Amino acid sequence: MNSCIIVGGGIVGLATALKLLERHPGAKLTLLEKEAGVARHQSTHNSGVLHCGLYYKPGSLKAKLAVTGIREMVAFCRAHDIPHEICGKLVVATREDELPRLDELLRRGAANGLTGLRRIEPDEMKRIEPHAAGLAAAHVPEEGIVDYRAVCDTMAAEIQKRGGTILTSAPAMKLRRHGDEWIAETPQGEARGQWLVNTAGLHCDRVSELAGEKREVRIVPFRGEYYQLSEDAQHLCRHLIYPVPDPAFPFLGVHFTRMIGGGVEAGPNAVLAFAREGYRLRDIDLHDLADALTFPGLWRFLKRYPSMAFTELAQSFSRERFCHSLQRLVPDVQPQHLAPGGAGVRAQAMTPQGDLVQDFHIVARDHALHILNAPSPGATASLAIGGHIAAMI
Repeated sequence: MNSCIIVGGGIVGLATALKLLERHPGAKLTLLEKEAGVARHQSTHNSGVLHCGLYYKPGSLKAKLAVTGIREMVAFCRAHDIPHEICGKLVVATREDELPRLDELLRRGAANGLTGLRRIEPDEMKRIEPHAAGLAAAHVPEEGIVDYRAVCDTMAAEIQKRGGTILTSAPAMKLRRHGDEWIAETPQGEARGQWLVNTAGLHCDRVSELAGEKREVRIVPFRGEYYQLSEDAQHLCRHLIYPVPDPAFPFLGVHFTRMIGGGVEAGPNAVLAFAREGYRLRDIDLHDLADALTFPGLWRFLKRYPSMAFTELAQSFSRERFCHSLQRLVPDVQPQHLAPGGAGVRAQAMTPQGDLVQDFHIVARDHALHILNAPSPGATASLAIGGHIAAMI
């Protein structure tokens, strides 16, 4: 590889640039980011968790890259003195019907190569998280928390140190092939490269369309809203407390996360965002909204999960409903303990049939790679994803 254009300066794009420059020293690499700075969206609007690959189907790309990715990310943080902590996580079964699913999670985690996994009973669970309630839990010692803002800023500095160019306020307005080169037209001028890598996150399907691809899957944005626990309630969660995922629903469910900078977050829910970067209910982009509402896959998805859609939306409007869902894991949390926190928007790829794309989804074309689905654990696995992409090139 002599030269490459990367479209999208989130954590996956940054990690890919870093891995390409490590693999091809001296290559001409240009990373294009439409915002005034890198990592302004999914990369830094998340819960800050280091996910290690417990949930994912053995053999899937997510499973492979999450396990490799957390170890690479921890090593990167150690090498660059980035704040992080491997604090461990509890995945708590609160009902009898969740116990077989808890055992399946432990089986998956072991098959994926995680170490130290074990099922624990209520007495031991209380020693780790005194205020968590449940019939049993999976203890996941390899998981942790991290400052992803610091990770992204460090990656950007390392890219520039290795000779890469990062252009901000430079959205790719047009992409075309000319001879053996890709040409990206931006407000900052043209960028040229032998290879094109699309890591545009919330806009990756549109960037692929600019490059001549048909949008067979569509990015549907789901906003996840968080509350923060008041100072007098932060003792209710020491580390990370998660539910056992319900296979009847496509999202994980609300959970508790101690943040690396202090405090505890609770959430997120999952509601349709009215803009791809719509972090508030009142954020509306008519183009984005029309793009979602005219997509048959979204209506098929909503028809399949009507109760989930209603519940998640109701929680968005009612702190009491949100608190009720949290009380399954920590009964002592009360509505007065919850203060509005931040929000993130998940770039979720969806098929025309209404199915969420579960695995990381990479489409390879002539001297082009399009990463069309890399939500959680995309941040944790970013270095492993970047290495995977670099190996494909």
